[in-house]
Amino acid sequence: MIHLDTYGTLVAATLVLLLGRKLVKSVSFLEKYTIPEPVAGGLLVALVLLLLNQLFHWEITFDLSLREPLMLAFFATIGLNANLASLRAGGKSLVMLLLVVLGLLLLQNAIGLGMAKILGIDPLMGLLAGSITLSGGHGTGAAWSKVFSERYGFESATEVAMACATFGLVLGGLIGGPVARYLVRHSATPNGTPDDLQDPSAFEKPTVGRMITPLVLVETLALIAICLSAGSHIARQLSGTAFELPTFVCVLFVGVILSNLLAWLGFYRVFDRAVSILGNVSLSLFLAMALMSLKLWEMAALALPMMAILLVQTLVMALYAIFVTYRLMGKNYDAAVLAAGHCGFGLGATPTAIANMQAITSRFGPSHLAFLVVPMVGAFFIDIANAIVIKLYLLLPVFPALMG
Repeated sequence: MIHLDTYGTLVAATLVLLLGRKLVKSVSFLEKYTIPEPVAGGLLVALVLLLLNQLFHWEITFDLSLREPLMLAFFATIGLNANLASLRAGGKSLVMLLLVVLGLLLLQNAIGLGMAKILGIDPLMGLLAGSITLSGGHGTGAAWSKVFSERYGFESATEVAMACATFGLVLGGLIGGPVARYLVRHSATPNGTPDDLQDPSAFEKPTVGRMITPLVLVETLALIAICLSAGSHIARQLSGTAFELPTFVCVLFVGVILSNLLAWLGFYRVFDRAVSILGNVSLSLFLAMALMSLKLWEMAALALPMMAILLVQTLVMALYAIFVTYRLMGKNYDAAVLAAGHCGFGLGATPTAIANMQAITSRFGPSHLAFLVVPMVGAFFIDIANAIVIKLYLLLPVFPALMG
């Protein structure tokens, strides 16, 4: 076994990003279907590590202590970049996307339970292969698997949850680009021309160079640190209460309040150029670490029934994005980018959704609406809606042991 410490892991993550960029530029298939660079590089490294493990019984492990701070820093920048006035302007679209997402949550759990019944496995496994891990991600999966194992005796709940969430993270990054490309080609603007002529915002064109000063960078780092500190404190205070929320949601919320409060007081204006640079760096490194550290041999150990459920969920996600998300969100370029984002957080996580959308907007053009509503729905509202949906499903008669 080879173990890379914090510095070695950081070096490996940067090399994965450079590899991903080279792959996307060199392999026409990856560029054609707009596969995000961290996904391309990270998945290739994970496959290489799988071969080393199976052929030579080698295992390379990583010190992932930086992964959570990078994820939280990314969500902090999303919050700092959120303008409440703009959110009010996109309110109708935000509500519509929330309804679309709610429909998928219900559908994912129905599929999980239906497939579990057909395959003759524990219905709790069906729920874990539903919205708990797919729309909920690793955090929600870990929380509910603990409940399933401790309270209801489902001993392998944690392993199943982590495997399902990991599977979703990979597939969410792979299907978003092809789905969006198909929708753009069949939209009213097949060349990908955006529906407005506004300049792209900070997160829509991550490869564009931006001039910032050292002072601005330090000020922005301070704001991000405040978000991480205050958000983590709030999450700890809410833990175990009816208002418990994931830490990243609290961090994002603090970022929204902080940036808008400072602007309202006229005390300080957040510089979106510095926020976008630090946000994109955090996002890329987080995804690289998450994907390069996948232990695919453990995923291969998934029971065949679980793999069957997850493959059906992936197919349904793609079809739902095409026939529901795209159509209800307007059947235009913005809707196509939104569909790519929905594939990202509907199977994996909000960082995957942003990476999917950036891959599309970098190639075709900006989509202000998508980058306005997806982070808020994917990182905030979906966790609240998902918790309610899961608790409602647990009231079904198929779970008699859970009703006592």
